[in-house]
Amino acid sequence: MLNYFIKSPETPDEWDDYFLFRWEMLRKPLGMSKDSLEDDQEGSSFHLIALDCHKKIVGSGRVHFNSNEEAQIRYMAVSEDLKRKGIGSEIVQKLEEHAGKSGARTVILNAREEAIDFYLSLDYLEGDPYHSDTGIPHITMKKILY
Repeated sequence: MLNYFIKSPETPDEWDDYFLFRWEMLRKPLGMSKDSLEDDQEGSSFHLIALDCHKKIVGSGRVHFNSNEEAQIRYMAVSEDLKRKGIGSEIVQKLEEHAGKSGARTVILNAREEAIDFYLSLDYLEGDPYHSDTGIPHITMKKILY
């Protein structure tokens, strides 16, 4: 059984490791620089990391608000060797819970093609294509929170 826990980054080292993990998982494979990783929503966002028993980051996710009622999940990533173990689903659930408690009625995200089935399994609905700064195809997906 996989031993991990999910929390928000707290220490300067955790924040550094979190941003490095996001870059290594999502941007580095595309040849993008570390400068491309952060955006103007970092300070107002709710961030989560999944840590293994050695306190190594194995998952990440972030949610911010686009309006009073719409939240957006970004920077979802799970270590390749730990996918399909429930880490990503738990991160999404906790991000949705935070968004709902903060007033969101809907959550949107822009999913890479290989992640669409994952989000469909979490009750997201497919929307229109989204043109990402990564240059790879994405689909906007939406979930209504109850």
